[in-house]
Amino acid sequence: MFSDDGVAVSPEMQNEQQTAEEPYPFGTYDGLLLHSRYQRVRAEGRLCPVRMPYGDRALLATRYADVRAVLGDPRFGRTIPAGLDQPRVTPEVLPLGLMEMDPPDHTRIRRLIASAFTPRRAERQRPSTRRLAERLIDDMIASGGSADLVKGFAFPLPIGVICDLLGVPYDDRDEFHTWVVAMNELASGQADESRMENIGRMMAYLSGLIAERRAVPTDDLIGKLVRDTDEGAEENDRLGDDELVFLSMLLLVGGYETTANQIGNFVYLLLTHPDQLELLRRRPELLPGAVEELLRYTPLAVSAMYPRYARSEVVLGNEDEAGTDRYAEAGDAVSVVAEGCPVLTSTAAANRDPRVFPDPDRLDITRDAAGHLGFGHGAHHCVGASLARMELQVALGRLLERLPGLRLAVGPRSIAWQPNLLFRGPVELPVTW
Repeated sequence: MFSDDGVAVSPEMQNEQQTAEEPYPFGTYDGLLLHSRYQRVRAEGRLCPVRMPYGDRALLATRYADVRAVLGDPRFGRTIPAGLDQPRVTPEVLPLGLMEMDPPDHTRIRRLIASAFTPRRAERQRPSTRRLAERLIDDMIASGGSADLVKGFAFPLPIGVICDLLGVPYDDRDEFHTWVVAMNELASGQADESRMENIGRMMAYLSGLIAERRAVPTDDLIGKLVRDTDEGAEENDRLGDDELVFLSMLLLVGGYETTANQIGNFVYLLLTHPDQLELLRRRPELLPGAVEELLRYTPLAVSAMYPRYARSEVVLGNEDEAGTDRYAEAGDAVSVVAEGCPVLTSTAAANRDPRVFPDPDRLDITRDAAGHLGFGHGAHHCVGASLARMELQVALGRLLERLPGLRLAVGPRSIAWQPNLLFRGPVELPVTW
């Protein structure tokens, strides 16, 4: 896939070439720090050839212009070409449903759920989200002068929101948490009998809910998916029950785990950046922009995953045949990506690109962080972005107003971080107020 000078070559030639590659991921992650190698690779310009623990070699995009182009250009797709082995961090290729689809199948299924995640729908959920946040903070205060913010607030808030949206009983939240943990551990290559049993229980539970919605229609998202599927005018618009179960699993995990980790991450960052915390306390009107800056600054993913494959030869850089990219600069290095070559995109590195975000390694809640890639870009831009933004605004806003003395109860270096290969987040976040 790469010649000796770094230019991509055809997959058929990859065994005939000797290429200097970087082992990837670059190293074990340390909290919310971004590995220094990303900065060096980004400054070097062209896409970086990398060797993953499993599967084919790949190219790694770290510059904002390159990452945005790969995510948004239809010449790149998620479908693995026949005969290739997906570069990955786990021994097995994991089924990802909607996340591994290309149009038109991706467009068809995304259309089924898009109406539930519009900005207007998210705003309609703001009052109920605020009420839940207030109850959780009340419970934390009632328990004494300190608490684990992860267990007491960061996880129960988004799971309450997604349960309400999907129509899943909130009383079953502890079971969901166990199942989601099992899903993430499986995705991290930790497959064993107990984890598989938990995933089987989640699938059986969701299958039962789908059967209930078919018998007694409801207006929640699972009910809507069942109704839209059963009543679809075209055969291709209908999902089988297995597809409905998998899609419901993806929505439950995606709408819960990512936001829960980000609440913990954001609170940790604010409590360890006291100047920004004090500014936000004095100027609460900065909250929406602060959330965008925190989304830009926080490297949620442990490493780049989910490669895009070039459907034809693509030139990336300021000579891109698709036109000059306003995020590229004159003199930027050009990369040639051969047909069939997988490209990994580091949105975390792209969000620290000084060409787009001056002084990018500084957290600045007054920064205009519009255009960050925290929710991705292009066809696979996070469908729940509006909902997540609302939840994060409510979570930070209520915590800062209700707990004006909020601070860490332990030193920052004492915080333990999630061990899985997908998302960064504190295991516990002991706080006092």
